[in-house]
Amino acid sequence: MVKPAFAPKSPIFQGSPESKKIAFTCNVAWGNEELPKMLDIFEKNNIRITFFLEGRWAENYPELAKQLAEKHEIGNHGYGHKHHNALSLEGNLEEIKKGQEAIEKVTGIKTVLFAPPYGEWSEKVVQAAGELNHLTIMWSIDTIDWQRPAPTTIHQRVVEKAHNGAIILMHPVEQTVAALPGIIKELKAAGYEIVPVSELLK
Repeated sequence: MVKPAFAPKSPIFQGSPESKKIAFTCNVAWGNEELPKMLDIFEKNNIRITFFLEGRWAENYPELAKQLAEKHEIGNHGYGHKHHNALSLEGNLEEIKKGQEAIEKVTGIKTVLFAPPYGEWSEKVVQAAGELNHLTIMWSIDTIDWQRPAPTTIHQRVVEKAHNGAIILMHPVEQTVAALPGIIKELKAAGYEIVPVSELLK
């Protein structure tokens, strides 16, 4: 991904409405037991997604982080799951850079996409990410799966709101794992291609 020639002022919430593509994103700071199941589902369906890793998590679970990085795009979820809105510009720079360095040390990948913890962003968060050559990525469809709703609820939230260029936010929870095969089947039947974020933004 080319370094932007300008400092973006706001995050990216979706890709082009002209493109029949959808990106799955998964924020990872916990949920280890569900990640291999997710990988298996994506493998069976020949899908690549974007996993946003917390730097501290990558340090604690390097083998799992490497496994995710083998076939999927890796983004930066900060280092210690902090509230980035409460940090200064310098604090944001430090936290995002620390996350990037931890992920690179474990996976060999230098991240260029940043998903702020708690979905919290402000101009200084986006500016700090931009200064570190990261685009700030949000979402247009939220599974709200961290609340552990029924798999049918997750399925409904995604399929009913699906649109061209959608970015779908999920986490490694049992309910999402249960919902994924049906979601993938319906999206593909509707003609959507499921891609990593960087491909959605091409």
